[in-house]
Amino acid sequence: MEPPASRAARDAVPQDQAAQSAQTEARRRLDAYSYLSAPERLEHLAIMRVFCGTLLADLAVPDVLAKLRQAGGPAAGLDADTLTVRLEQLVKWGNLLRSSHTVKASSISEYQRSRARYQLSKFGERIQRDADGVLTEADAAREVSNELLALVERGLRELAELVSAPGGIEPQDGLERVSTLFVQFTDFADSIRDFYAYLGQVLARYDLDSAEYQGFKELLLDYVEAITEDVAFRAPRISAALDTLWPHVPGLLARLDAHAQGLTGLSPQGDGRLETRVQRSRGREFADWEGLRGWFNDTDGQGSQVDQLRDATLRALQSLLANAKRMLRSATGEMSRRKDLLRLARWFEEAAPQDAHDIAVAAFGLYGARHLGIPPATDEVVPAYTSWWTGPVVEVPVALRERGSSAQRGRTATVEDHSAQKQRLRGAARERAAARAAAADELRSASGRFGEVRLTSAALDLLLELLATALGNAQLRRRAGAGATEFDLDQAHSEDAELGIRLTVRRTAGARCVLHSVDGDLLLDDLELDVGRTSSDAADGDAEVNVS
Repeated sequence: MEPPASRAARDAVPQDQAAQSAQTEARRRLDAYSYLSAPERLEHLAIMRVFCGTLLADLAVPDVLAKLRQAGGPAAGLDADTLTVRLEQLVKWGNLLRSSHTVKASSISEYQRSRARYQLSKFGERIQRDADGVLTEADAAREVSNELLALVERGLRELAELVSAPGGIEPQDGLERVSTLFVQFTDFADSIRDFYAYLGQVLARYDLDSAEYQGFKELLLDYVEAITEDVAFRAPRISAALDTLWPHVPGLLARLDAHAQGLTGLSPQGDGRLETRVQRSRGREFADWEGLRGWFNDTDGQGSQVDQLRDATLRALQSLLANAKRMLRSATGEMSRRKDLLRLARWFEEAAPQDAHDIAVAAFGLYGARHLGIPPATDEVVPAYTSWWTGPVVEVPVALRERGSSAQRGRTATVEDHSAQKQRLRGAARERAAARAAAADELRSASGRFGEVRLTSAALDLLLELLATALGNAQLRRRAGAGATEFDLDQAHSEDAELGIRLTVRRTAGARCVLHSVDGDLLLDDLELDVGRTSSDAADGDAEVNVS
């Protein structure tokens, strides 16, 4: 029996391959849009328009060249070699296909000129058609085909009556009605989408003058209101007709497919492995009916298109009120500078680089960052002739960026009282000094009998501190007549004048010094410690004590 892990890994391989294939197909289709953003896009557009003007025709380089020169435009001056490069690039992107037609030529030169023939691909034709539509109609306000909504309502109602009648509807009559219904609905939905896209472009402007505002007001209050009222009136009727028709839709689609299969009835040819992908006519798939129903009813909880239409109209009215408020404020002197800014932008576009810098200085008063009085970094030396455009960036304080001044604002804060903290610090210092003085007294009192007493932690820490300092100050001296590894310590001593304590360390072979403390015992081999007072205290009569 195959383990579950192996079966899961085996099943994952086809899924990964399918995902990679889908990504490859998506990249291939998106590559077909590359000619619209290429540097030679105007020439590519002219070439694609030549191919879109024909149906099922393959053209050679001389044919395309003649049509381009006849039409004129950016591609009229192309030679045959450059045009061949452009055509090959369009083939690589998938907009054109190489023709497989047989070339008939009467000479070798004619064969060489005509052997490379090209024809339009499906993706190329569709993309070029959409591109031409955007270039010719993008700024125009498309009228909403409002009368089609009444035809959709009537068509649905009549179709529901015919389908629910005894014997059902005739297949050919049903096919004609379904096709007509979806053509009307698609045209209406497209006109609604285009009109509201134009309306959104107008809504983005908040600098309308009086004449533009008047036209905008009439557009919203009259045209948009008529659209929304008609949709609100007919949407419930269409929804009711769809509810009546909905149980019969699967049977209707099956009956239409049995009557006219269209391209889906193509049978495989040759070895039986030919697969033809078919895009059905609108209304022949159940998904088309679901889209029609979702336009008028909220079927997925995301709201219907009718609800979105109502919300878009409300936002348009709010924008109209915002423009009205702006125009009222403009009566007090707050006028729009849109036209002036557009004129300035045109000057920038037409000016040379140096003239553009001068225009910017004259219009906005913008100079190099060094004129703000902010010094650059200490390791950067910027010559005075360096342009602000290419010079290094200097960090500008926030106050200077926002207010134009680096002066501090607001009332000066009162000085904080730190007397309590100072008192605590002085008390802690006195405690530490008293503890060290007590440790020094303990060491002096324990001199000569370190093997008999147990030192406190503070006394042992002080002794180790003095011992480390003494050994650090010591100098090694080789003992006369001794081996190479025997040394004596010279000047191995340390003292603390504030505590009045002095420690002297001598090296004596065989000596053992044991120091007992609450933290443990310390054994010092070959060392002798002399603990006493400092020289100033010794002058008063205190003698040093030898400890071994």
